[in-house]
Amino acid sequence: MENAEAAAGRKLKSYLTGYGLALVLTAIPFGIAASGFLPRGTALFVIGTAALIQVLVHLRYFLQLRLRSASPERLLATAFAAVLIVIMIGGSLWIMFNLHYRMWV
Repeated sequence: MENAEAAAGRKLKSYLTGYGLALVLTAIPFGIAASGFLPRGTALFVIGTAALIQVLVHLRYFLQLRLRSASPERLLATAFAAVLIVIMIGGSLWIMFNLHYRMWV
């Protein structure tokens, strides 16, 4: 019974840590966008970096995905999902930039 309680405590601590990190990583881009303190290029880089770190935080703390203890099937499914997301984002950006170009030509 104590092992189950200890495991539940560790899981709660993991969720709370992830929640705190997610809040901080969400507040940083909002603060940068609202203040306009940084130049546009630097602001976009910081926002993109915060977004990438937040994805990793979600994978680690909420989905409990650890690279050392994960099964190969789980890692393969995660890699496949990542490839699909990259294809969808890349295709969407391609379409939007193509439409933007065609509007002004």
